[in-house]
Amino acid sequence: MFERLNTPEEAFNYQLGAALKMEHTVLDKILADNMEEAQDAKLKELFRHHMDETRQQIDNLEQAFSAFGWEVDDSPCPAIEAIHKEGKTNVKKTDDSIVDSIIVSGAAETEHHEIAVYESLITNARAMGRDDVVSLLQQNLAQEQHTLEEVKRSAEQIAAALPR
Repeated sequence: MFERLNTPEEAFNYQLGAALKMEHTVLDKILADNMEEAQDAKLKELFRHHMDETRQQIDNLEQAFSAFGWEVDDSPCPAIEAIHKEGKTNVKKTDDSIVDSIIVSGAAETEHHEIAVYESLITNARAMGRDDVVSLLQQNLAQEQHTLEEVKRSAEQIAAALPR
């Protein structure tokens, strides 16, 4: 969309698009793969629940575009693609008996990245005086923070159950 970002609004538009691309990648690739590869039923349920939240987050991002009067656009998000690629590689080389520990580690990385993205977007939306957009982004941030806490609890349970 933009060859060069010349204004704060253009930069925000681009970053908002990258966040949208991030959420689509999380939903369509990362969570889908995690659901398929996870062994633990509780972990699968966590991912299933986060898929529903991710759909809402996509809707919130699309509403943010609308609030600005911008066409919905997803910009590239190479960071989330790299996290996805790393996760797939790690799962492939891990024995099934410990694969959940690898999956949950990747889920934590993903959540940390998403949290950082939303914190940055919120800072910039607030600087533009767009409280309506801040509210939408804060909803997404709160969900990501909650999911990270659930992922951490799952990681502790899975680690405690690993054979030593």
